[in-house]
Amino acid sequence: MTQTKPAEAESQEPVTPSVPLVRALLRNPTMVTFAVLLAIIAAFSILAPDTFTQRSNFVQLAQNVAILTVVSVGTTFVIITAGVDLSIPSGIVLGEVFAVHALQLVGTGGDTTAADVAADQTKGWYMLVALAGALLAGLLIGTINGLVVAYLKVPPLLATLGTLGAGLGVALILQNGVNTATYALDPLGHGSWIAAVPNLIPIALVVVAAGFILLHMAVFGRHTFAIGSNPEAARRAGINVERHLLKVYVIGGMSAGFAGFLSLAYFSTTSIGGHSTDNLQAITAVALGGTSLFGGVGSIIGTLIGVWIPAVLKNGFVITGVQPYWQDVAVGLVLIVAVWFDQLRRRTRNRG
Repeated sequence: MTQTKPAEAESQEPVTPSVPLVRALLRNPTMVTFAVLLAIIAAFSILAPDTFTQRSNFVQLAQNVAILTVVSVGTTFVIITAGVDLSIPSGIVLGEVFAVHALQLVGTGGDTTAADVAADQTKGWYMLVALAGALLAGLLIGTINGLVVAYLKVPPLLATLGTLGAGLGVALILQNGVNTATYALDPLGHGSWIAAVPNLIPIALVVVAAGFILLHMAVFGRHTFAIGSNPEAARRAGINVERHLLKVYVIGGMSAGFAGFLSLAYFSTTSIGGHSTDNLQAITAVALGGTSLFGGVGSIIGTLIGVWIPAVLKNGFVITGVQPYWQDVAVGLVLIVAVWFDQLRRRTRNRG
């Protein structure tokens, strides 16, 4: 004689075991990165409480990382698609050069141009002209990258390596190998719209907010994650993968061009021999922030945190009297751990 289970037992839902809080936090790369940053800040706060913890020190840190933050936001989109952008230095340098040449096209009477005016004589629309020139440079670099990667199917590493060299070469040609100084953008680079807060800080935060909305709250972001996770599945779902990749690389290029505009405003000169490692710094910041170098996983907030880790390490080492060269060692070790953690998380997810 067969026994039947009570109706209550048949309708009972299976109980899902709760995930421990610590394990849930460890699965979140952004939280792990934030915990590492807090640990570093706590360590230097103990070692140098009278210097490191001053408000002025953190304001200076925020100003120092502002330009790299702008670049890293664009780089986050590229890396989420399982791509890479090595052309960042050429985008920044060309952004500076195009901005200066745009200012030189604006006459101010006689033989002078907007590039020659003093800081107290500049006008708001001069800055807009320079900004347009810088964004045009970024648009050109990003469009070339996108077309070569998406439509010509050249691997991103090689495609952006090519535009890196070509872009820097064009900058040298336009400048005849000589930097150009201009103070027309000084009110932006050294002014403060908010009392005691340098302009570069709120500008960087606006870029972070725009990147967050685009990546995490818009269809564009969902398509970006989908392509990074599985481009073939994204194509079958109706996403135009090639067109979307083109847009992503345009975002990366224009963020570099905008960073060039900010760099010119802050340093008051082009730097055709500078920014040579900005691509590696941006990729490091994005990876430290929990964005997977294999694509499909990423966070703008994580990138913002990742930008701060190398800056805090360098600042703390200088304050505590440790040779700043150790910063590279420390950042390298943290980066290796971050990539290892990402691989471990991916293997765990695949097994599950």
